[in-house]
Amino acid sequence: MTVIVLTNCPAGLRGFLTRWLLEISAGVFIGNPSARIRDILWEEVEQYAGQGRALLAHTTNNEQGFTFRTHDHAWHPADHEGFTLIRRPNINTRPATPGPQSGWSKAAKRRRFGRG
Repeated sequence: MTVIVLTNCPAGLRGFLTRWLLEISAGVFIGNPSARIRDILWEEVEQYAGQGRALLAHTTNNEQGFTFRTHDHAWHPADHEGFTLIRRPNINTRPATPGPQSGWSKAAKRRRFGRG
């Protein structure tokens, strides 16, 4: 079994993949091609993905029963004691939340200067 997930890729690439795989949802392709065809498809995906991202998951003879590859993806496969896991980027740089604004609040202005 082979699964390819495309995000923000050209429509021509999606059309190319439908020759070999079934598109079950937008950008999600499944099928059971041979290993040689799967590798050729993945080379085409890497070449024509453009600004898009791609993920390939397929069955193999290992302890997990599957493996995967990524292309221009923020999450990368990492080997951990024989298991392939996904390493997500460390997100310590969160956008700064606005703190309290300096100056008087509307309620404080009303109390100090009247409602007028």
